[in-house]
Amino acid sequence: MRLNAPNGIVWLLALILAALAIISQFVGIPVIGDFVKKYDFWFMTAAYGLLFLGTLFRGM
Repeated sequence: MRLNAPNGIVWLLALILAALAIISQFVGIPVIGDFVKKYDFWFMTAAYGLLFLGTLFRGM
């Protein structure tokens, strides 16, 4: 199996999702804080899943 580096946009989106999940544990985010705090596990899972798919498939 040959793995590829994820696209820059995919990597940046995964980084933003993961950062939102981590930051919401320590401080309140003004606009979407309650939603992120409630679903922080799924935000982090989506970030790692997006990185996994970006690594697995070429051109993503």
